[in-house]
Amino acid sequence: MLAAGRAAELGVDVLLLEKMPEPGKKLMISGKTRCNLTNSADLDEFISAYGSNGKFLFPAFHKFFRPELLDLMRSIGIETKVERGGRIFPVSDNASDVVDALKWYLKINGVKITPGVRVMGITTDAGRVTGVKTAKKDYPATAVVLATGGASFPETGSEGDGYRIAQELGHTIIKLRPSLVPLYTEEIKGLDKEGVTLRNIKLTAYKCRVDDISHVSKRMVIDKRFGEITLTRNCIRGPIALQMSLAIVKALESGAVSLEIDLKPALSTIQLKARLQREFDRAGKRSLRTILKELLPVKLIEPLILLSKIPGEKTANQINAHEKEKLATFIKMWRLNVLKSFPLEAAMVTSGGVALNEIDPGTMASRIIRGLFFCGEVIDIDAETGGYNLQAAFSTGYLAGESAASYIRSLPVLDAPQQ
Repeated sequence: MLAAGRAAELGVDVLLLEKMPEPGKKLMISGKTRCNLTNSADLDEFISAYGSNGKFLFPAFHKFFRPELLDLMRSIGIETKVERGGRIFPVSDNASDVVDALKWYLKINGVKITPGVRVMGITTDAGRVTGVKTAKKDYPATAVVLATGGASFPETGSEGDGYRIAQELGHTIIKLRPSLVPLYTEEIKGLDKEGVTLRNIKLTAYKCRVDDISHVSKRMVIDKRFGEITLTRNCIRGPIALQMSLAIVKALESGAVSLEIDLKPALSTIQLKARLQREFDRAGKRSLRTILKELLPVKLIEPLILLSKIPGEKTANQINAHEKEKLATFIKMWRLNVLKSFPLEAAMVTSGGVALNEIDPGTMASRIIRGLFFCGEVIDIDAETGGYNLQAAFSTGYLAGESAASYIRSLPVLDAPQQ
């Protein structure tokens, strides 16, 4: 939508071919339907959010970054606000308002939208775009922006069509993987179906099973983060788990992965043992189950009792030193094996896509086919949660649309149908 709107602003005829009944379906579910448009982080932090591929975005961000995006949003009626972690949302907390505003942006600039059309391929001649093939008819075109999204949430239209189309034109597709995706773990007995959200914890992922954790070296650490997770009976999700998921998915391709949850990262093991001892000294004949209410969320008490194999009815004065050691160990190092990730279709973002070395970062133009441009999730760019992925889509879309229009205007009039 940004690509189409910007190209039309510059005076070329634009046809938006939309597979779904209307555009913006995936945007409607972004940010839990609130639409996390971007982030207030500075440029360097932004670039680092995309990992090693982040530098590719410098030209796009130079052309159209957060200030320009927010100015555009304001001009089409969307006021914004900043929340925890720098996340920027529309004041209305409603993604549909953003979609409606972008539709208005397209309308006032004269973009023609043809919905319900599935693009099958792009036609070329002598290495140059000549049109678009759809299931219903062919359309002539001098330039094409491939903005098909990734392969997650296919019900919104992003079924991975763009990867096939680009590959048929000679482009390399970097392996697709789910990113920002929940992970299946071994069963956590005693935890109800709704699960429990844990804040201010430390999560570490290792390249080994729980059984082998005593042999871990620093080289076996995949990633570690502090923050919030949600545990259910057989899966882990939540901000830091999602942010670590892509590294875990890659590690699972070559071996086992386990997780270690530190429920009290602010306390050293020695400090935790001292606190436990104080609780037991004060508790007298109170049960373990009652004592643990002072230390842990209620929903974690039963799982911890089952893991430690210490009866919950056992009173403080009956619990021996070995059992106290076990409790401290579980609180500081609760370990779970990761079985697999949720499928790509369930991921918030698709990792992988059209290889960046085959795209000009200054224009988003294909280095293989003249008149072909890329933007958004179809290219090999993905980031953490927090508005980074949408900003990349908006920025590359704006640049691709502007570059496509410039390409058309640069051609001799006889060569270009100006669309």
